[in-house]
Amino acid sequence: MNYLNSIKIALNALKRNKFRAFLTMLGIIIGVASVIVMLAIGQGSKKSIQDQMSGMGTNLIFAMPGSEQKGGVRMGNSDAQSMKLSDIDAIEKNCPAISDVSPEVRSSGQAVVGNQNWPTSIYGVNNKYFSIRKYTIGTGRTFTENEIQTYAKVCLVGKTIVENLFAKTDPIGQTVRFGNIPLLIIGILGEKGENGMGQDQDDLIMAPYTTVQKRILAITHIQSIAASAASETQNEAAIEQMTESLRQSHKLKAGEDNDFQVRSQSEMVQMFSSISNVMTILLGAISGISLLVGGIGIMNIMYVSVTERTREIGLRLSVGGRGNDILLQFLIESILLSVFGGVIGITLGIVATQVMASIMSWPVVITTLSVVMSFLVCSAIGIFFGWYPARKAASLNPIDALRYE
Repeated sequence: MNYLNSIKIALNALKRNKFRAFLTMLGIIIGVASVIVMLAIGQGSKKSIQDQMSGMGTNLIFAMPGSEQKGGVRMGNSDAQSMKLSDIDAIEKNCPAISDVSPEVRSSGQAVVGNQNWPTSIYGVNNKYFSIRKYTIGTGRTFTENEIQTYAKVCLVGKTIVENLFAKTDPIGQTVRFGNIPLLIIGILGEKGENGMGQDQDDLIMAPYTTVQKRILAITHIQSIAASAASETQNEAAIEQMTESLRQSHKLKAGEDNDFQVRSQSEMVQMFSSISNVMTILLGAISGISLLVGGIGIMNIMYVSVTERTREIGLRLSVGGRGNDILLQFLIESILLSVFGGVIGITLGIVATQVMASIMSWPVVITTLSVVMSFLVCSAIGIFFGWYPARKAASLNPIDALRYE
């Protein structure tokens, strides 16, 4: 018996029990579809995080105060005051791998316009901060160097502030009060949306760092430093140069621990990508259980099929059929069930993924690897779970099979 005849016989056997064949394939269909959907969600989340983090600046490097000890007590990072404006000058002078650097001070509170108020954050920065964090100016202008030096009460606002405090009026030229300080709005920031951690990047006010430092926080130190490497390839060099510059500026001796932390955006991207990869693998493994259940279903049905067709098997063996022919026939039936179920499952998975993307607005990415892998796995399941029932059929004694009732 050749392969073509075996396939025809297997197809005829499946046609005689269409509903049972469909129920057998159902486990494979659901398993393959769930694997594709889960992997698409995992890959989509990973790509979304990478895109959003890139939108914050792929070359971004930030330095924050580290914990320090006072009177034998280790203080938290927020209590440390190790960052000074002199650190900015040192970085600009000693770090050729860094293109832009900005001090950063921030505070949270209520922004008030007339009888409207909105809880938000204000960031004190210099003009280089906009390019470092990839902010654009929608309308208006940024603050001048003179406004920075004179602690001018000017600011730029994000889209969320505009929507919640100014309704349909133009905010430029109007005043927003943060705490007890009135600030003249001179510009509106371009929209950025949420970042990879779900934070609204448009819910903020930006003002000269001197204004926030002196008028709102009443401090002389800065809370953090934001910088941008000249290129992605110079990220590591920029981190090393900034670290060395800050150690010299803080007069730290060899062997002393840093009283600051330096991190890069690329490290954050790698960390979130790693977490996303773990979640994708976990989702794929969970949905893969459905494939295992589907394979067990195929094995059970093939056992039933062997039992039902015992006399037929005995007849074929008695007229010269070989055990390998019987083995091949039942194995092909099992493989066809898996392949047909896999094709339907792949189609259902792609359709379900697109529906989720359009209705729920979830980020999804269907990869060729997930489709090919699902198809290969379901084919392997057909071979693996179909082999034992097929082997049992092939090993039947013709006389016993013909006597079977």
